[in-house]
Amino acid sequence: MSKLRLTLACWDYDRTRALADGRVQAEGIDLNFLPLHVEETFFRMLRNREFDVAEMSLSSYCVSLMRDDPAFVAIPVFPSRFFRHACIFVSATSGITRPQDLVGKRFGVPEYQMTAPVWIRGILSDEYGVDPTSVKYFTGGEEEPGRDEKLKLNLPPAFSVTPIGPDQTLAQMLAEGEIDALHTARTPSTFYSRPDQVKRLFPNFVEAEKDYFRRTGIFPIMHVVAIRRPVYEANRWIAQSLFKAFSAAQRITYDNLAVTSAMTSMLPWQVAAVEEARAELGDDWWPYGFAKNRAVLDTFLRYHHEQGLSSRRLQPEELFAPETFEAFKI
Repeated sequence: MSKLRLTLACWDYDRTRALADGRVQAEGIDLNFLPLHVEETFFRMLRNREFDVAEMSLSSYCVSLMRDDPAFVAIPVFPSRFFRHACIFVSATSGITRPQDLVGKRFGVPEYQMTAPVWIRGILSDEYGVDPTSVKYFTGGEEEPGRDEKLKLNLPPAFSVTPIGPDQTLAQMLAEGEIDALHTARTPSTFYSRPDQVKRLFPNFVEAEKDYFRRTGIFPIMHVVAIRRPVYEANRWIAQSLFKAFSAAQRITYDNLAVTSAMTSMLPWQVAAVEEARAELGDDWWPYGFAKNRAVLDTFLRYHHEQGLSSRRLQPEELFAPETFEAFKI
């Protein structure tokens, strides 16, 4: 019997590798796996809808749901999660030594609607009283000039968002003190090349992130897996089929990380890292599925609305194909 051929664009994660190499087969689907960097995947899917299925920024997906004819529908698979205290950088000339000092400052951000800065702004607001409207945002390329927002935004006037110049980069501006802070998903090159000028706001970010999880139970979700809506509507069964396949591929990674006779990564203390993750976050420390992630998603959707990115507060149930909420039982 012939299978439905779909193209999936997703980064080469350990948790998706079994899909890429064929060890896991999605039922009824012949999957053409393209291992693209996330920036390329997001740009091509959001601008041109080039793939049938793609990894997608959670924030961009939520912005797309505000359109009259939403282009995508997601499944509750989260290929990227990331604690983001490590991703707040400050200029040594800014005088910023604690989160509260960020009020009134100039923030660089590659795109205002990026998921990582949404989480960062929300955490700074909830934890340290830094209102998202109390600062000025400057958007543009972190390492290369000319980056634009992938999606057109219609922000309330309370938010000040200004593109940087056509020849400027945020990494260089931070090192020169032209912006005071940078919220980003990638560590800026000047953090390594100019360490006297660019610092982390949280030098002890691991402890800060552990403390955050212990108090909130939140391991921030960065990306979802999105299906082009016409593909989904014509074959609604693929939502559950893809969800099962992603889950099976992740299970292989969990099992491999548990092996102690030989390490599956080049991390010298992988065994200790796995044991620490289990102790802090539980055995299923990277959960897929809706129910286990509803509270995390609800917090993100609150941030998204508070920051002017969604005209109304979305509910977590609105994000995903309903076929993925339940599974049969015997």
